[in-house]
Amino acid sequence: MSDMPKVTFDGIIEEIDTIEKAEEAIEKLSKEKIVGFDTETKPSFVKGVNHKVALLQFSTERTAYLFRLNIIGIPKCIADFLSDSKIIKVGIAVRDDFNSLGSRSRVTPAGFVDLTDLSGEIGIEEKGLQKIYAILFGRKISKSQQLSNWEAESLTEGQRLYAAIDAWACLKIYTYLSKLKKNGKYRIVRNDAEESNT
Repeated sequence: MSDMPKVTFDGIIEEIDTIEKAEEAIEKLSKEKIVGFDTETKPSFVKGVNHKVALLQFSTERTAYLFRLNIIGIPKCIADFLSDSKIIKVGIAVRDDFNSLGSRSRVTPAGFVDLTDLSGEIGIEEKGLQKIYAILFGRKISKSQQLSNWEAESLTEGQRLYAAIDAWACLKIYTYLSKLKKNGKYRIVRNDAEESNT
């Protein structure tokens, strides 16, 4: 994977740091049928010290919205969107994200799809976003910003891109896997070399 070209995102990145901006962004996102989803939390290097989720990301095909939860918390518009079962929200290991969000607000998530379940249905055993994306698209998602300070007063351009790509990549994987499942044009190769066509 180290030799693969890096994933790039040439869409729009909107950083949301006021409730007014959040309401405007959620209004736009509410018109979508499916969005990519992720969260970021400031890492802790001290045993027993945990931080609350700092960033919530949603992405369409062209625009990534980065909600600075450490600044605005989880206003009603975001809580309502997270609980809206009519809009599919796609992420990786979403239970971990739910636990992180629960530290900030009592939210009842609905409409979420975990890509680890979906990818497993077509025989992909890898669980991480980086590896699943590499298998499907032959490109590497950089993780260089993963352990950066997500509670910083201002996000760096590297952080903004990293956060945008993580949510956008979830949407792209979901779209691709959904097409594969629909047309059946894939083959599961078992570890024991047993092959099955579907």
